[in-house]
Amino acid sequence: MKLAVAGGTGVVGTHVVEAARAAGHEVVALTRSSGVDLVAGTGLDTALDGVDAVIDTANISTLNAAKATAFFRSASGNLLSAAARAGVRHVILLSIVGVDRNPHDYYAGKLAQEQVYRESALPWSIVRATQFHEFAAQMFDSARLGPLHLAPQARIQPIAAREVGAFLAGTADRAASGSVVQLAGPREEDLADMIVRFARATGHRGPVIPAALPGRQLKGMRAGLNLPVGDATLGTATFDEWLAQRAV
Repeated sequence: MKLAVAGGTGVVGTHVVEAARAAGHEVVALTRSSGVDLVAGTGLDTALDGVDAVIDTANISTLNAAKATAFFRSASGNLLSAAARAGVRHVILLSIVGVDRNPHDYYAGKLAQEQVYRESALPWSIVRATQFHEFAAQMFDSARLGPLHLAPQARIQPIAAREVGAFLAGTADRAASGSVVQLAGPREEDLADMIVRFARATGHRGPVIPAALPGRQLKGMRAGLNLPVGDATLGTATFDEWLAQRAV
């Protein structure tokens, strides 16, 4: 099978490519470095020639709802249009657990992206995953005021990006479901505590202060709106195991 992975060099996309190739599939990574611009729609027709399934892990770094929504509608719209022209048989979207319950800020864009897939004439599957273990590192780097690091408080059930990548690659082997499945980590964690543990594990000894930061998305996360509800496939790797692997 020939697969195309949008965002194939990202946090999850890298693992999708790795898992798909290990399973014997031919894989094309849709990235700007390979001549593909999802927002402009350039390079897609050539890249998707002969592709059987598309896995969409493309991302944008913003908390702004309007920017996220504009990006995802444009990028996914162009991707799906090109996939239809190429005769792709299955399109798979990576989304986030709870975006329908917490449709704010960045998550507003992901919910809009889901709608683009639902309205597509192509056979589709949506995989909603919880936040990755890497989320703690990202928040440690971004939520800082000079030497002071803030640790946003939130309830999450983090999962290893490698397990998400393998699950997405496996989804491409199955028929399109036309439905949403949930993928989560093995246990609930406090994001602020994860950030503190990450800081200490990486040698940072300065102040890391837990804080209830403003914003509707984070407020929803503190309320547990992005935890899995009902049936969910659970990963096995814990955050502490991820930290230990980083130290090796």
